[in-house]
Amino acid sequence: SSVGLTASVALSSLLQSTIMALVAVPAGGYAGDVSSVAPFSEKNMFGGTYRNYESSTRQSTVEKTYSDMHINQTVAFVKGMREKWMKFDKGEYTIMEAIELLDELVDDSDPDVDIPNSIHDFQTAERIREQWPGEEYDWFHLVGLLHDMGKVMALPKMAGDDILEQWAVVGDTFPVGCAFAEDAVVFPESFQANPDYNHPIYGSKFGIYKPGCGISNLMLSWGHDEYMYQMLKFNGCTLPECGLNMIRLHSFYPWHDKRAYTHFECPEDAETLKWIKEFNKFDLYSKGDALPDVEKLKPYYASLLKKYNIDGKLKW
Repeated sequence: SSVGLTASVALSSLLQSTIMALVAVPAGGYAGDVSSVAPFSEKNMFGGTYRNYESSTRQSTVEKTYSDMHINQTVAFVKGMREKWMKFDKGEYTIMEAIELLDELVDDSDPDVDIPNSIHDFQTAERIREQWPGEEYDWFHLVGLLHDMGKVMALPKMAGDDILEQWAVVGDTFPVGCAFAEDAVVFPESFQANPDYNHPIYGSKFGIYKPGCGISNLMLSWGHDEYMYQMLKFNGCTLPECGLNMIRLHSFYPWHDKRAYTHFECPEDAETLKWIKEFNKFDLYSKGDALPDVEKLKPYYASLLKKYNIDGKLKW
C-alpha cells in the first residue's frame, strides 16, 4: 500500500538510517551488538507485506473499522470520550492484570496479525530490548510493553457499560478540529460522511489550532494512545517524557510516516519525531516474530514496573 510503511527494509539499513541518523545515540555508538541481532521478518504472520490495506487477509474487518472511525470521530465525540475516560474511575488493576485482559482482544484495524494484543506487546518489548540492551534503555523496553494497553477500553471487564467499539480504540489516529489529511490516511473516502468534514472551522486547514502550536497540542481522534498516555501520567509513572510521547503518538501515522500536519509542528517536535520513528519499526516489524515465552519474561518487566512507579494497583 502507498500509505503503509515499506516492509522490505533490510536490518542494516534500519540500523544505519534510523538509529544513527535519527536517534541521539551515545557517543560510543549503537547501544547493542548488531552482529547478534536477528533480522526482522520481511513478511507478516500471514506471509504478506506489512500495512497492506488493499488486499490483506483481514481486509473486510479492517476496512469497516476504519470507515466507522472516520465517520464518527468528530470534535464533539472526542471531547465526550476525554470527559468520560479521563476520570480514571473504571477500576483498579495492575499492569500485568491488564495485560492478561488483552488476551481477549484482537485488533480489528490491524491487517498484519490475528493474535491477542497481549502477545504483540511482549513481541515489541523484546525486540526493543534486543537492539537497545542494558539498564540505560530499560525505560524503552517498558514502553514497548505498555504502548497498546489502552486497548482495554474495548473490553467489557475493564470498561463495563462504557465499553467502546474498536473504531474508537484502535487504528491510525488523526487530529479533529481541522481538515483531514486525506492523502495521508488509509480509506480516506469515508471522511466525507464525517459531520465535521464541511464545517467552516473544523474543515479548514488550521481549524481550531494555530500554526506551530506543537503536535502535542492537537486533539487527536480518541483511542488507546491518548488514553494510556493520560492514564500513566495520572498514576505517577516516571518514564521519561520521550517514552510517554512514543505511547501517545505511535499511531499518528499521518504525521510521523506520511509527514502531514507539519504546519502544526514546533521546534521540540523534531526530537519527538526521531524517537517515535525509532519505536515504530519495533512496533510494526516485530509482528512477524515468533511468539515469546510470556511467563518467562514477566519477572524482568515486573522489575521495570517497580522502577518506574507503576508496579501496584493503578486507576484505569
